[in-house]
Amino acid sequence: MNDQTLNGQIALITGASRGIGAAICDTLALHGATVVGTATSESGAAAITERLKGLGVTGCGMQLDVTDAEAASTCVSAISEQFGPISILVNNAGITRDNLFMRMKDDEWEDVIATNLSSVFRMSKLVIKPMVKARSGRIINISSVVGITGNAGQVNYAASKAGLLGMTRSLARELGSRSITINAIAPGFIESDMTDALPEDQKNKIKGEISLGRLGTPDDIAQTCLFLASDGAAYITGQTISVNGGMVMP
Repeated sequence: MNDQTLNGQIALITGASRGIGAAICDTLALHGATVVGTATSESGAAAITERLKGLGVTGCGMQLDVTDAEAASTCVSAISEQFGPISILVNNAGITRDNLFMRMKDDEWEDVIATNLSSVFRMSKLVIKPMVKARSGRIINISSVVGITGNAGQVNYAASKAGLLGMTRSLARELGSRSITINAIAPGFIESDMTDALPEDQKNKIKGEISLGRLGTPDDIAQTCLFLASDGAAYITGQTISVNGGMVMP
């Protein structure tokens, strides 16, 4: 059997309407998982459903604001009732509210921490009990290279992404005896609408700092996530996998 076959697995991917989240959602589905991808809007959730339908895979989109505790609980319950207990959780939803620290407003700090860090605590807690009962499960947290290096103007974002790394290691220690693995992926510069809008000289400068000489793609992250979700990664837990083309080598 292919170690990366996910037949029988139920996967929830937050923030799956575009970019990295969409690539992860589609990749896990194409390898046999039943997937549910979330989006903040009803139209975004419908677009995920249509995208998965076009791929001929099992799954759907659901609307979810990950900062809403009641909505998160309702979403997880609905997935369990429709498909079965969640066995793979990918915490990908995230936002930025960049500003220099001296100018950063309280809400810019609080919004980023609520979305990028507190929601991961909440979503993970909602899926843990069934995983413990099954003595099996995967939680994969999408962090960032900025959580390792820091970045001027992103104190809030860097703090949230660094917090994910500590949470990943601590939870891995708590749940290892139940054969549940918790790992993090720290992407570097990944092709996106934001990077597409950058001036060519700025893109070339970024590429010059990357060993492989190119930006990453959402699929680079999705393939790493697929491996961590698979049987082939059963002995990997509490780790941060840096996928940054050699930009940072800790």
